[in-house]
Amino acid sequence: MLKLISISQLQMGMYIHQFCGSWLDHSFWKAGFVLDSPQDYQRLQHSNLTRLWIDSAKGRDLLEQLPQTSPDSLPPGTGPDSAPATTRVAMGEEIQRALKLCAHSKKAVMAMFQEVRLGNAIEMQQAEALVNSISDSLLRHPNALISLARLKSADDYTYMHSVAVCALMIAVSRQLQLPAEQIRQAGIAGLLHDVGKLTIPDSILNKPAKLSDSEFDRVKNHPEAGGLILRQCNSVDALVLDVCLHHHEKIDGSGYPHRLAGDQISLFAQMGAVCDVYDAVTSNRPYNRGWNPAEAIHRMSGWTGHFDQRVFQAFVKSVGIYPVGSLVRLQSGRLGIVLEQHPSALLTPKIKVFFSTRSNLPIPQTIVDLARAQGQERIIGREAPEDWDFKDIDQLWTGVSA
Repeated sequence: MLKLISISQLQMGMYIHQFCGSWLDHSFWKAGFVLDSPQDYQRLQHSNLTRLWIDSAKGRDLLEQLPQTSPDSLPPGTGPDSAPATTRVAMGEEIQRALKLCAHSKKAVMAMFQEVRLGNAIEMQQAEALVNSISDSLLRHPNALISLARLKSADDYTYMHSVAVCALMIAVSRQLQLPAEQIRQAGIAGLLHDVGKLTIPDSILNKPAKLSDSEFDRVKNHPEAGGLILRQCNSVDALVLDVCLHHHEKIDGSGYPHRLAGDQISLFAQMGAVCDVYDAVTSNRPYNRGWNPAEAIHRMSGWTGHFDQRVFQAFVKSVGIYPVGSLVRLQSGRLGIVLEQHPSALLTPKIKVFFSTRSNLPIPQTIVDLARAQGQERIIGREAPEDWDFKDIDQLWTGVSA
């Protein structure tokens, strides 16, 4: 029997069915376990949780009898299967939450992938919990988590790439106004799209030089290897499997593994292709430095035969022509970093200016809202931070030093 208890009523031996509140309120990757560790008990007592659900049929019951409560009669966000309510917040506020969520997500994906390496099937309930947390962050602010997930190191690329593609898939799904269940499945597909790379040695994945033909063939096998892994999970949706198998297919038929073309590639696999490439080319890798986000959008828009144009346009509307973190030059000769997108005008984001190209010197940092500049200021070009030898440029929009 499910019972909602306060954290002060928690006892050793209880079966924890579900936590109440945000995933960031505690440090546990999943619920669904008997509390038999004193260390776990202390972690829960010192967490920000106030309540949780226990299952008295699977573990110790309360000594005192609680009034029987129907989950359907509880306020939103407190039922055992409900998601926390989300309200739009400022970019700066969500960045602080998203920083914590990125750290949690990395650990969660590492744990999930470690189970795969051990030959175990993916626990889809765990994957869904992570996707829900990422989805909630995007509802609170659509730019924060997506932008932060791009700032991954080469060492944690495999894990954070999964998180980033998950977030991008959710964003594009919402831009296309897909049903809620399809948005959720798209997020799961993004999270698991590269699971097949777990079968490839790190010496190949992280090789700082050009791959040999045999090594590249090994890499190209990862979609089908991922498909085999996902087929071991009885509850994996066909949509998720499809994205795993076909996110490297191209509209002109030159992709892999099955050389599908045009309408042979599903909408979700087309979405996966765009999201996967964008995060890959904007991330630092052992063998090359990531592109500036605005440069990535510009280059990708010029590729022919690669992406479905409807999907690519929805993607651009999601991240912007000048995504958060892009270095741009303004008509006034000032350089600035993009802070936030304008929801209805892709060419007029908020920008923090900090450098004058005319004096070639730093200037006092100020925020320019191009949507309110009324033609007095505009973006005239993209810039590469390395060309100016700017250090820690991402600190200008994250507020966090490297």
